[in-house]
Amino acid sequence: MSQLRPCLAQPRATEVFTRRGQLTLFQDHLETRLAFNYHLFGHTYISAILDANDFTPTSRMTAAGIPDLFQRYEQLKAVEQTKDALIEDLLHRVTELEKAYQQTRLDHDRETRFNREVQMHEMELMEQITRIKAVMDQEPFLLVMIDGDGLIFQDSFLKQGEQGGKDAANQLWVAIRDYSSRNFPNLQSPKIVTRIYANVKGLAEACYKAGIVERPALIEDFVRGFNGSRLLFDFVDVGSGKDRADDKIAEYLKLNLYNCHCHQIFLGCSHDNGYARILEDLLADRELVGRISLIEGVPFERELVSIKSSYRVTKFDSLFRDSKIPNHGSSLETWTNAVRTLPTASHSRPISPHPSNNGRARVSSSSNGAPSPQTWAATIAAAASTPMTDLTPSKPGTPSLQVVERNKYGQRVDRLDFKTIPKDELKHIKKLKLCNQYFLLGECPNLSCHHTHDYKLTKNERVILQAVARMTPCHFGTDCDDPGCIYGHRCPQSEVGRKECYWGQKCRFNASQHGIDTNIVKVTKV
Repeated sequence: MSQLRPCLAQPRATEVFTRRGQLTLFQDHLETRLAFNYHLFGHTYISAILDANDFTPTSRMTAAGIPDLFQRYEQLKAVEQTKDALIEDLLHRVTELEKAYQQTRLDHDRETRFNREVQMHEMELMEQITRIKAVMDQEPFLLVMIDGDGLIFQDSFLKQGEQGGKDAANQLWVAIRDYSSRNFPNLQSPKIVTRIYANVKGLAEACYKAGIVERPALIEDFVRGFNGSRLLFDFVDVGSGKDRADDKIAEYLKLNLYNCHCHQIFLGCSHDNGYARILEDLLADRELVGRISLIEGVPFERELVSIKSSYRVTKFDSLFRDSKIPNHGSSLETWTNAVRTLPTASHSRPISPHPSNNGRARVSSSSNGAPSPQTWAATIAAAASTPMTDLTPSKPGTPSLQVVERNKYGQRVDRLDFKTIPKDELKHIKKLKLCNQYFLLGECPNLSCHHTHDYKLTKNERVILQAVARMTPCHFGTDCDDPGCIYGHRCPQSEVGRKECYWGQKCRFNASQHGIDTNIVKVTKV
């Protein structure tokens, strides 16, 4: 038996050793896991599970430590489950972030491509703008447009004929260049384009009759010299006719107002109220207003005075007259009427005191075709050889008095209903540009009149022409007491009691000539 004990004891020692080894391995595994958990969850968690006394070698070998290990294992198992849940949540979160990242990456790639395309397109546009700006900066010019019927060069230029035209053109070029350098310093070496529109024949006659030139041909020589001085300077003869120069200047203004190469437009029109309509329409656009400079010769007319402050205004005293051509035609007309009989119509009436545009005179042509004297010497010679004639019409009896019809307020009332006149016939008569004074009064006092005088007028057309004449306001308004006045004393577009009409503030008739009562209650005998 004693021999067997060592043999029986030997297995027990081996078994104990093996169990100790397993416990040691388990302890090492547990410590590894705990170290990992400690790395994840911190010292507090590990301290709650493990106790330092439980890890002594003695406790590992005691049977009482086994249940405690199971308890601690369950605790660790719960921790593992919590850890697994955390890891799953983290994985779900990572998955969501991955999807968001991919979407953001797609968006970023799309934005990158879009930005690259936009950048390339922007570069192309910048190149186009550069090319266009280079084209726009080429050939800059200043446009000078002058109504030569009213803005007239100084007498010293006109008297010199062709040489005077060249000198006038050169001095005008220098004046515009100096004005541009002072007011537009950023504009480098612009070309100067000049257009002067005028009735050359009428201008020559007016200058000759006023004694400015010795013969009318000098004005034609002046125009020739002006045109030959510079390549871009033109003096255009528009011929006789109303508003021909105005219409050409208006169209040329519209053509160049938005021209990028035209940097400034000089407009010489201070003598004519007709340009006020054009300039008023541009006041709403400051940029367009800044593109126009007004040249003052004679003082601005009434309607232009009110708007000239909105534009640049310059005056070239050494170039242009500051007064109208003197009126020597009236004395010639008086002398001629005293020495010969004029074939005036029996219905001719005194001319209304309505001032003409230029103050020059025109006499109606003789029915017998006899030429009128062309020079002062010829006129005096004709007067000396012609006996004096009494021009007072001899009519039997006392002539009846003419009357002016008025309403209860004493305002003059014209018996004319504009609404009954066909519009097409009215337009037809307007296009003919007939001389109102010549056809309605029998003679025209304006020697340089641009209207038509050789048209054969019918009775119906004469009635319509009377309506056309009434569309021009009389300067005396409703107080006019001239029974032969052919001009308008009330706005044809206004209605009784209304102070405004279709044209509003642009109407040629003033406020007192609107809304007039047309009931005639009294007459003024003249």
